[in-house]
Amino acid sequence: MKIAIVKLSALGDIVHAMVALQFIKAHSPKIQIDWIVEEHFAEVLKNNPDIDNILTVNLKALKTSKIGIFAELKKIRHYANNHYDLVIDAQGLLKSAITAKLLSGKNKQSKIAGFDAPSSREKAASLFYDHKVACAYDANTIDRNALILSRSLGFNISSQQILNKKPFLFFENEDKCLNGFLSKDLANIVLVIGSTWESRNYPAEKFVKIAQDLEQNCLLIWGNEQEKASAEWMATQSDRITVLPKLNLNSLKALIAKADLLIGNDTGPTHMAWGLNRPSITIFGPTPVSRVYQTDINKVVKSDSVVNPFKLNKQDFSIKDIDEQEIICLAKNLLAL
Repeated sequence: MKIAIVKLSALGDIVHAMVALQFIKAHSPKIQIDWIVEEHFAEVLKNNPDIDNILTVNLKALKTSKIGIFAELKKIRHYANNHYDLVIDAQGLLKSAITAKLLSGKNKQSKIAGFDAPSSREKAASLFYDHKVACAYDANTIDRNALILSRSLGFNISSQQILNKKPFLFFENEDKCLNGFLSKDLANIVLVIGSTWESRNYPAEKFVKIAQDLEQNCLLIWGNEQEKASAEWMATQSDRITVLPKLNLNSLKALIAKADLLIGNDTGPTHMAWGLNRPSITIFGPTPVSRVYQTDINKVVKSDSVVNPFKLNKQDFSIKDIDEQEIICLAKNLLAL
């Protein structure tokens, strides 16, 4: 059986969906799994033994230039020549649903599965599916991904299975400079200081206080020039902080796999720690904690604001009110495990 999974973006969403792969392969060892993803995020999928082919698109670029639309359509139609038995849209957006429809091609035996209308972010997406799966939109994000990817194949993945998962992010030939930043004497703590919204970012000065109090080797990662500037300022405030060079996703996976702890905002690199079975603290403000699984080593700290998962408030800056001592205490407990 050949299946195609459509999960185009974003980094954290892709990580949360990838957990299902090991259970799909255990259920159907001979199944072929191809994954269609935005090319910017393809590297997070690489080297995963449960993925047969990673097929990239560049649909995000069409937001700023429509010139490439025909090339992208041609590319997706070419992928349809793989004659998939089942295409699963795990995203629930119109662009992912249309991508899934194109992937099914002219093969009348090919079926498309996705969330039903009440379960989808964009309800019209469900019009493209042959098999529709119901799951509350405000349910745990990881459970939703596991449900759509397993139920479409006629089996279920339990919460206990997810809690007992094997690490599923893989890397090879990472940047050798990483070893020069890792301490042999102190705990290596990765700090993730950026995200897509400013209101999701924990204050830089509070990250500095955390680094100072923990007295370990704190390594800051960054993804754009604004984050880099903030990271460099933080390094001037504490000799416990080192700013890393910009890392690609392969080297980022390697860094997190070697870290003793990751502390970060609700964003993709933070969720990678969960995918690698590494200790982590995710700091939440305007987004719901139902995006993650809390485990013995993966903890969350949430501001006091009430979040409506159906309508997130980008003006909710309550994350700034979280006492850094709460994070410091939690970090010390995790480092002591």
